[in-house]
Amino acid sequence: MSVFDSLSPQAVVQAVEAFSGLRLDGSLVPYNSYINRVYGLKDESGRGWVAKFYRPGRWDEETLAEEHAFLADCAAADLPVARPRPDTEGQTLGELVLPVDGFETPFFFALFEKKGGRSFDAEGTEDWLRLGRLLGRLHAVGRQGRFAHRPVFTPEETLEGQIDDLLDSGTIHPDLEDEFEDLLVPAARSLRGLFPEAGLQRIHGDVHRGNILDRPGEGLLLMDFDDCAWGPPIQDLWLLLPGHREDCQREIGLLTEGYSEFSPPEALTWDTVEALRLMRMVHFLAWCARQRDDRGFDAAFPGWGTKGFWIQELEGLREQVDR
Repeated sequence: MSVFDSLSPQAVVQAVEAFSGLRLDGSLVPYNSYINRVYGLKDESGRGWVAKFYRPGRWDEETLAEEHAFLADCAAADLPVARPRPDTEGQTLGELVLPVDGFETPFFFALFEKKGGRSFDAEGTEDWLRLGRLLGRLHAVGRQGRFAHRPVFTPEETLEGQIDDLLDSGTIHPDLEDEFEDLLVPAARSLRGLFPEAGLQRIHGDVHRGNILDRPGEGLLLMDFDDCAWGPPIQDLWLLLPGHREDCQREIGLLTEGYSEFSPPEALTWDTVEALRLMRMVHFLAWCARQRDDRGFDAAFPGWGTKGFWIQELEGLREQVDR
């Protein structure tokens, strides 16, 4: 089963109308999103909207409120972001309570104006400079506030816990559990202190090409702050690189040049990129382990959790630990 099974199209439309005061035309287009549920809607005037229903149990109300506050800070600084639409009382987070497995479960949601654009793939020099400037502006805003409830993105706070979760989950093939533990536990411990508290700030957390749109006449739009965190600035740049750090010196130089127009370039610890890549690999494994019982998971991730799968994953993890 999926926790979203009780979220019917009728419930979505009624919840959005009650929250927003909009009169919708009844159309509903599910978007491709696995973690949350995202729907395209239209009001009676033909204006497009996007409703995002957060996965229950993933973030609490305070954590989601900090995401929305960060977006508000960005919008106030004229940073191009997709900001949630407030209701008549200025609240940007709606709540729909539905029964799930016999328990009343809150589904928090937000409504965004639909904004078109094309995916942005950096190619020339100016493209990389634009990306650097965008993220330099983002981090200038991020430094102006703090998170109290969002995740802390460091090896101590995330990587070590995710390794423990995987070992406790029963998803690693029993023939390979010891090998997994012997490889990753020492690697995680060796990364302690990699990102001192003094260098952490509010970050987007998941800046990749899919979360950046190029809007004709307006420029780049930064989307989906669902993973925003208290972490190192470099996390918001390294995913844009087309390869490993040693193969991307030109792109690194251009990103840093653009970034430095708005934020201090010394905050970009490029020598930590391969450690961050290891953290992301483990993060994705831990995420899959948590979702493995969801209806549709096997279709989306065929073969996940088999012995052959874990043999292949361990080969990749070992290579990354060496890097």
